[in-house]
Amino acid sequence: MAKTPTTKAPPADGPVLLSGGNPQIPKGDGDAPVQAYIAAMPGWKSDVGRRLDALVETAVPGVRKAVKWNSPFYGAPGDAGWFLSFHCFTRYVKVTFLNGAKLTPLPPGTSKHPDVRYLDIHEGEAIDEAQLADWLKQASARPGERL
Repeated sequence: MAKTPTTKAPPADGPVLLSGGNPQIPKGDGDAPVQAYIAAMPGWKSDVGRRLDALVETAVPGVRKAVKWNSPFYGAPGDAGWFLSFHCFTRYVKVTFLNGAKLTPLPPGTSKHPDVRYLDIHEGEAIDEAQLADWLKQASARPGERL
C-alpha cells in the first residue's frame, strides 16, 4: 500500500504546508525568515503569529530571531541560546518556552522535557497579553537553550 504524503501541495505562490498546516520555511537567521514563516501560517494562525512576534519584540528589545526545524525561534540579545519558539498544529499554535519550568506562574502545558512548558493558542481564544509579556521577559532573562 502506498504511503500517504505528509506534505500538502504548496499554494501557487507560497511554501509547502506540512502536517497540521505548519509552513515549510528554509532555515535562516534574522527577521526575514521569521516573517516569511508568519506570512505562510494558514488562516487565523497568521494573525496569532504576527501578534506573538510583536509581543516578543516589545518585551525583549533587540531580540534575535531565526527559523529552525520549520519553526520561528527567539533568543535574548547577547545570548547564544534560545528561549521561545512556536509551531502550527491543526487546531492551535503551540508556543514553547524552552526554559518555561523556571517561569512564574508556570505556563499551563507540560512537556516530557522537564525544563519546557507550553501555551496552546486556539482559534478565537483571547490571549492574556500581559501574562505572556511577563513570561517573555522572564524567559529572555534566563540562559537560553543552545540548539
